[in-house]
Amino acid sequence: MRLSDFWRLMDDEFGPAYSRVLASDLVLGSLGGKTAAEALGGGIEPKTVWLAVCDVQDVPPERRLGRDIAPKK
Repeated sequence: MRLSDFWRLMDDEFGPAYSRVLASDLVLGSLGGKTAAEALGGGIEPKTVWLAVCDVQDVPPERRLGRDIAPKK
């Protein structure tokens, strides 16, 4: 997963403003007590960070891959 995909998923699930708050304030115990922003800055894979956020925020499994996006014509 690319970093841009991480932010798209965060924005789609939590909204653009709240996703930034979560990334900077939510402590992820499974990532050593780091926030998502700290984990990403420290080189942890975006997919790992995304799944940690999903676990803490109880994002249902059916939404962890993001919403369906219609292909561009």
